[in-house]
Amino acid sequence: MPRLSEVIAALDALWPPERAEGWDAVGTVCGDPDAEVRRVLFAVDPVQEIVDEAVKLGADLVVTHHPLYLRGTTTVAAGHFKGRAVHTLIKHDIALHVAHTNADTADPGVSDALAGALDIRVVGPLVPDATDPSGRRGLGRVCELDHPMTLGEFAARAAARLPATAQGIRVAGDTGALVRTVAVSGGSGDSLFDAVRASGADAFLTADLRHHPVSEATQHASSASGPLGLIDAAHWATEWPWCEQAAAQLDEISDRHGWDLRVHVSKTVTDPWSSHHSSGAPN
Repeated sequence: MPRLSEVIAALDALWPPERAEGWDAVGTVCGDPDAEVRRVLFAVDPVQEIVDEAVKLGADLVVTHHPLYLRGTTTVAAGHFKGRAVHTLIKHDIALHVAHTNADTADPGVSDALAGALDIRVVGPLVPDATDPSGRRGLGRVCELDHPMTLGEFAARAAARLPATAQGIRVAGDTGALVRTVAVSGGSGDSLFDAVRASGADAFLTADLRHHPVSEATQHASSASGPLGLIDAAHWATEWPWCEQAAAQLDEISDRHGWDLRVHVSKTVTDPWSSHHSSGAPN
C-alpha cells in the first residue's frame, strides 16, 4: 500500500500546486504523510455530506476540487461547520487534498472533462497558459461539434449529459441559431467573454453567469452567425465530470505502481440550490 505522501506526490505531478492562482488555497488540508492509503474518494465540494460519505466508504483520502479554507481561518473548532468537517476527517484518519485552479488549467483539466461529458472535440485552450510550449494548458477550452446543431439542441444535449441540478440549463440567445464551435469553462466563467469573442465561438457554456455580463455579451456579434449564444449550467454540474477524469488518472497511476488503490467518485449532489420554481417564460 502506498503512503499518503506518495499518493500526494502523484497528484501534485498531475496538478502542480505552483500553477494555482495566487489567491487560491490548494494542497493537503489534513492527513498524516506516513499513513497508508487504500481507498480514495473524489468529489467537488469538501462539505459534511462528502466527509460522511468518506467515513461510510472507509476512505483514507478525499480529493476535492473546491478548497475547504479558501480565505483562511483562525480556528478549526468543531462548533463551526468547516471545523466539524476537519474534526471528522482527523477522527477517522482521513486525509483531505485540494486541486482547484491548478486542475482548471491542467492538461487534461476541468474543462477537458466538461467537453468530454458533452461529447465535443477540444481544439485548444480558451486562455492559453503562456508557460506551456505545447499550447495545451490553459483556462477553458474551445471545441468543435461533430455536426452543426441549433443552440437549443446543444442546450438540450448539455441538460441530458451533465448531472441534473435544481437550476437545470439556462439559455441566452436565439435557440434556433446554428452552433458549430463552442467555448466551455467549468465553474464561473463570465470573466472570459473577451476571450470567448476572440475565439470566434458560436456559443459559450459555463456557470454562474450574471445579468449584466450576459446582457452585454448577447449584444456583441462574436461570430459570422451572429450574437454569442450562452448556456448557463450549475457550477457543481460543470465541474463534476472532472472527478471522473481525475479518478481515472489516479487509477492509471495506481495500476502502473502496483498500488491496488480503490478509487471512487462521489455521486452526491452538493450543488447548494435545492429547488427551482417558475411561472413560465415571459411572452
